[in-house]
Amino acid sequence: MNIDEIFSQLGLNDAQINSGTLQVFSPIDGAQIASVKIDSSAEIEQKIDNSVMAFKQWRNVPAPRRGELIRLLGNILRDKKQALGSLVSLECGKIYQEGLGEVQEMIDICDFAVGQARQLYGLTIASERPSHKMREYWQPMGPIGIISAFNFPVAVWSWNTALAVVCGNSVIWKPSEKTPLTALACQKIFDQAMAEFGEDAPANLSQVIVGEREAGAQMVNSKKVPVISATGSSAMGKIVGTQVAERFGRSLLELGGNNAIIVAPSADLNIAFQGILFGAVGTCGQRCTSTRRIFVHSDVYDELVPKLKRAYGQIKIGDPLDENVLVGPLIDQQAYDNMQSALQLASENGGLITGGERTLVQQYRDGYYVKPALVEMQGSVDNVQLETFAPILYVFKYTDLDEAIARQNDVPQGLSSAIFTRDVLEAEIFTSESGSDCGIANVNIGTSGAEIGGAFGGEKETGGGRESGSDAWKVYMRRMTSTLNYSKELPLAQGIKFDFGDL
Repeated sequence: MNIDEIFSQLGLNDAQINSGTLQVFSPIDGAQIASVKIDSSAEIEQKIDNSVMAFKQWRNVPAPRRGELIRLLGNILRDKKQALGSLVSLECGKIYQEGLGEVQEMIDICDFAVGQARQLYGLTIASERPSHKMREYWQPMGPIGIISAFNFPVAVWSWNTALAVVCGNSVIWKPSEKTPLTALACQKIFDQAMAEFGEDAPANLSQVIVGEREAGAQMVNSKKVPVISATGSSAMGKIVGTQVAERFGRSLLELGGNNAIIVAPSADLNIAFQGILFGAVGTCGQRCTSTRRIFVHSDVYDELVPKLKRAYGQIKIGDPLDENVLVGPLIDQQAYDNMQSALQLASENGGLITGGERTLVQQYRDGYYVKPALVEMQGSVDNVQLETFAPILYVFKYTDLDEAIARQNDVPQGLSSAIFTRDVLEAEIFTSESGSDCGIANVNIGTSGAEIGGAFGGEKETGGGRESGSDAWKVYMRRMTSTLNYSKELPLAQGIKFDFGDL
């Protein structure tokens, strides 16, 4: 499928992709593929106002009916899966299979949200007062602002939008300035679902804001947007979280990860090898859940690490739209420069580096393809604190499980973690209160990749937010407690007496 076919199948016309000043480049070869219009400050403010109006209408639509819109959205995504998956690969550089997988995540969250539309449960609570009933309700919040990163250009929007919409909210999406085309395509798909849904879906229920940092800041600082869901770096999250808190808004932060895997002496090394390899090099190391560090027990170090080195030397790197390729390009030169700086620092600290060089330069002069890097850390360096968004895997040796868990946890981030072990005691320790301090703690699978059914997110500088499954829907709603008195008296709580007497 060529670029024109992709645009055509997704309904992107020339006026949308070639009418603006924001240039869009494909990381595949560095070529410009579009130039899209940037929203002005006045246009952004108008979109926020439109979202407020859409919310006021949409909140009165029954939740199961709202779920029908998301069911239609999921069906259209099924029809557009190949085209949208191709556009994801073209615009952000992940391999085609991962592009398809990302669209499948969108379909899965739509299925989840349709069911959730009939399960926005509150509580009935026993009152201490006679002839009283106490209930807890969940009500929609208002416009939900979504800020997404380049590496998952469509899935993050869908995780938030599917749940926010069935909860009765409108949404405004500010995608990464590196990947606006996928956002425009998703808006086209959402508009198609709206058209099929019928007249009780208000205009502007979902909108896209195109722009750079200032565009996102305007939405973040607007009191008309009660919830901001932001995905990106920890540095970005500190700014967003502070600004939203200053206006007493609510933020859902999905930020950096410095994820680690522990390989115990009892581990199935074939499974561990596969989990580490995908986690470390998948998406060219540009996932928030990418495996950055591994702690390998000394008993199995000399068997596992050489096998990883051999794989690193043989892995197929190239055009992500080629289905035989396993590793595509970095997003741009800045990502490449950051990777080289991190490797230089590791070398200065005694790290033994395998891979890490730029490759395919003759074929893709303006594409930044790299060989994934494996860095065996030596001597006194027992951890790496910083996350580099690139395929760098730091390898450490350990002898004591408690020590390995402590080293794994001794970083600012707390997103994803894993242990490979066939020892049930080690598995239980790792997932106990004294084990991993991450939001995700896996056993015998890697750090990268998550299912829709579980709430996704992490602790510490990862931000504490949760998206997708479980009870993540509650972040898009406000809690209301209501007490109803059906007696002919007015007893006060806690037995308080306040007898004014008769008039």
